[in-house]
Amino acid sequence: MSKKDSLKEYRKKRDFKSTSEPTGKKKKSSDKPIFVIQKHDASNLHYDFRLEIDGVLKSWAIPKGPSMDPRDKRLAILTEDHPIGYAEFEGVIPEEEYGGGTVMIWDRGTYENIKGENDDEEKVKVIKAYKNGHLTVFLHGDKLEGGYALIKTKRGKGDQWLLIKMDDEYADARRNPVSSQPKSAVSGRTIKQIEKDEKS
Repeated sequence: MSKKDSLKEYRKKRDFKSTSEPTGKKKKSSDKPIFVIQKHDASNLHYDFRLEIDGVLKSWAIPKGPSMDPRDKRLAILTEDHPIGYAEFEGVIPEEEYGGGTVMIWDRGTYENIKGENDDEEKVKVIKAYKNGHLTVFLHGDKLEGGYALIKTKRGKGDQWLLIKMDDEYADARRNPVSSQPKSAVSGRTIKQIEKDEKS
């Protein structure tokens, strides 16, 4: 898919007369690339992990959410590119729409690309690392901090990746932010409160 139509699939799946999701344009958010993790209570509760790459949010659905334990290999299913403005979306998608359900901004912040061929060489550009199927990023979030690897699996469909916490000073097998920090990083609301507020 070319740069010009990288959001074509995103727009095709949505009726913007019905949903308040952003229509979106390709753009750069700021000097530092952003990430967002959105808790999405759709047909199945999951977490959408999004990284700003090449003017859009490259997106993965993570059924169990991110882990702080380097031993965990969390399934991450590649989904369609989303517009940068989606990082600010928190609300309810109508049930009849694609992805119908409640969306919470669970965590957000900036990230650094730390993928290198080896210690002596320059970093691989993040878009190249993405295309090669092996991203290594350092998150500076409200809830998550530290290195994470996204690795495309050779087994199964081409859209299956793994999200793995790197074994750094921020790793903590005892900490489970998915259960201990369930509220929105923006509004401080729970999924139920967001749903109630939007429908009232």
